[in-house]
Amino acid sequence: MNLKKHSSTELNILNAAKEIFERKGMAAARMQEIADEAGINKAMLHYYYRSKQLLFEAVFKKAFSTLAPQLNDIINADNSLFDKIKNFTHNYITFIIKHPYLPNFIIQELNRNPEFIEKQLSNKLPNIEKFRNQIENAVKDGHIRPIKAEHLFINIIALNIFPFIASPLLKGFLKVDKTTFKELMEERKTEVVDFILNSIKIK
Repeated sequence: MNLKKHSSTELNILNAAKEIFERKGMAAARMQEIADEAGINKAMLHYYYRSKQLLFEAVFKKAFSTLAPQLNDIINADNSLFDKIKNFTHNYITFIIKHPYLPNFIIQELNRNPEFIEKQLSNKLPNIEKFRNQIENAVKDGHIRPIKAEHLFINIIALNIFPFIASPLLKGFLKVDKTTFKELMEERKTEVVDFILNSIKIK
């Protein structure tokens, strides 16, 4: 098998696995389903990935390794605190709209296999020390109301992540279909930023 075909087949497998894991979760997904989705036989799938766990880890690493550097660059940029909040929200929501399975992947695996998640995230999460200092200085200088940096960071993360984790519940409550929900998530790029900035700005 030549290198180009090998890479193309592996990418096809990862995309197929992503679709199955997104629809069914890690526990319920079957290798045969992934092989069928990829249009290959199960023996070929096992040639690339000996187990479902190894395939899951490959899908997870591929997605998270794309997101983590983006967020780290935003958090550690030299621009203003308000711009960082705006850019973080915009990039995160844009990414998760394209990879909606990722938040639930993390939650599922935290419950099922916390050691794997801790190992994967330990050296890939953004370093927020510069962001923390920026918040503390903004409070000290009277640019934003008093708030612990940890709480502001949690607020940003929660407002961005929760709608994707709870999407089935929210679709039911709001009585919206997949397309409308995606439109709402696009709108949240602005809504979340406005909500957070209005909560910390000095009136």
